[in-house]
Amino acid sequence: MPVQCEEVGRVLTASVSGEVDHHAAKALMSELGRRVDAALPGRLELDMRGVTFMDSSGIAVVLRAWKRMRQLGGSMTLRAVPPQAAKVLKAAGVDKLIAWDE
Repeated sequence: MPVQCEEVGRVLTASVSGEVDHHAAKALMSELGRRVDAALPGRLELDMRGVTFMDSSGIAVVLRAWKRMRQLGGSMTLRAVPPQAAKVLKAAGVDKLIAWDE
């Protein structure tokens, strides 16, 4: 699962692409965790425009990143969430916890 990261100031933008399913979730969680721990950003922007499919495993990926940012005293924003992924995340109430920028 490709993750492209860009750091500007204290903002880390992580662009995710491909399928976020049970096959990719563990590697994605690990990579995002590693990138966040290396950068220690004040805000994580998770750009999801390249996500082609998401199942419930994607909810765990997003919530783990959100939890880590809270532990660091930072914030997180979801950006450009595709309709299918948005449906999965909203069904779980993630849009009530995490800032959402469509």
